Amino acid sequence: MKAIGKIVISAIAAMSMSGAALAQEVTLRLAGFLPPSHAIVKDMVVPWAAEVERVTDGRVRIQLLDAPLGPPPLQIDLAASGAADITYGVNDYTSGRFALHGIAQLPFYADTAEAGSVAYWRIFEKHLAAAEEFKGVKVLSLFTHGPGALFVRDRAVSPVSELAGAKIRVAGPMTNGFTADLNMTPVQAPAPQSYELLSGGIIDGTYFPVEAVPFFKIDDEVTAALTVPGGAFNIAFFLAMNPRSFDRLSPEDQAAIMEVSGEAFARRAGQAWDRSDEAAMQVMRDKVEFVAASLEDVSEIERAAMPLIAEVRAAFERKGLDFDAIRKDLTAEVKAVQGQ
Repeated sequence: MKAIGKIVISAIAAMSMSGAALAQEVTLRLAGFLPPSHAIVKDMVVPWAAEVERVTDGRVRIQLLDAPLGPPPLQIDLAASGAADITYGVNDYTSGRFALHGIAQLPFYADTAEAGSVAYWRIFEKHLAAAEEFKGVKVLSLFTHGPGALFVRDRAVSPVSELAGAKIRVAGPMTNGFTADLNMTPVQAPAPQSYELLSGGIIDGTYFPVEAVPFFKIDDEVTAALTVPGGAFNIAFFLAMNPRSFDRLSPEDQAAIMEVSGEAFARRAGQAWDRSDEAAMQVMRDKVEFVAASLEDVSEIERAAMPLIAEVRAAFERKGLDFDAIRKDLTAEVKAVQGQ
């Protein structure tokens, strides 16, 4: 009997060792579309991947793919299909798919990316997750960039009425409508085309978060920026995983990964955006005049944004959700983080 007992114990130990060895071989492929120099990659995803390896004691490694597997709008589908294990992307690149998440992209949202990102994740967990707009993927985290501003070339930015007729590259559907309502002409174009459009005189300005201006090399092409409390706009991002890839991890590793994802990643991402904004401000200090929106400007932007707010409200109503109550909760979360 003692011999049998030893055999059983040895077999269990061998199985445990075999399982541990197998777990150490798990490599998750992370696909994206941005260059290694972009803040999302170097300051958010890369440090997070290192954290995942650390908290799983090396059992889970994340491999960043060298080349995109598809264009930006397809990133969420790459994760859902399993073509990639993990992807990041912009919610609005798949127009209408994440309608509820427009609540984190409205004007006057947050003064820092950290506050906006953390509050966004908290509201997602409390109110938005159950609506299943991200059905088909495991949401690892959500985040926003810093307050968006309007950058122009050789024009006054305040009063905002001075920009009537200006051709402005818009940052997706969130800025398209109210730009037109401010009597400017919206121009739909990808962010990387901003330099060509500005230098060629095709547009007069563009919406961007501060960090994007030097990144896209337009800091010598713009002369002034209109800043708005909480941002003229914000853009929401996701970090998502194929659910089958997540399920094949051990419960311990799943828990460990979520400890450094969720709010922790949202905070990391927001802080990285804020540092990038600060660095960009230093680059533009002697090049671009930053003009704070006057009370009249704010009032005009609020008026122009009313149809946009109504559109987001309608999306909530279709899901049976109380837009005003959730927006109030979101604002409270933003203030709570900004007050820390």
